[in-house]
Amino acid sequence: MAEPDHEELLRDLVRAFTQVGEAMAAVAEQLRMANKIRVRTLFAGQLDRAIDDPVLAAGLSTLGDLSEDKRRQMLLANKHYGLLLLSYEVGETSRSELLGVLKVLSRSDNFLEYWARTSTHRQMLPPESLEARTGRAVDAIMDERLDDLEEWWVVGPESDTTPD
Repeated sequence: MAEPDHEELLRDLVRAFTQVGEAMAAVAEQLRMANKIRVRTLFAGQLDRAIDDPVLAAGLSTLGDLSEDKRRQMLLANKHYGLLLLSYEVGETSRSELLGVLKVLSRSDNFLEYWARTSTHRQMLPPESLEARTGRAVDAIMDERLDDLEEWWVVGPESDTTPD
């Protein structure tokens, strides 16, 4: 009877443990994402209640000197922006899709006001956080928008011909 190849058995065991470890890491990442979604769902629920109730809105908002209606609009803009970031974080939206939606959203006067009023909030974020990096990209979008309001959406080079 042949002796078992201990080195081969050891390699098989290491491969099996590696596969189990990778599977556990994938499960842990899925749980982390599920927890993140759950927390953001709770946060969105709080924002919904605050948008519906001016007393709660005043307690939740960090922006001063706003009418009840304007405070609701700012809370809704915050909620929408947060959900867009979450969509990107969980892989539902690509970075180019996220920036495209934010580019379209930059056409909204309410979002523009929200963005301007919350600039100091974004300055306090850790520079490499997703929200800080996205904030810098949106700032660039806003700058481009101001530079050329008529062609803010154009992606490619301009054509020399005009359509009939």
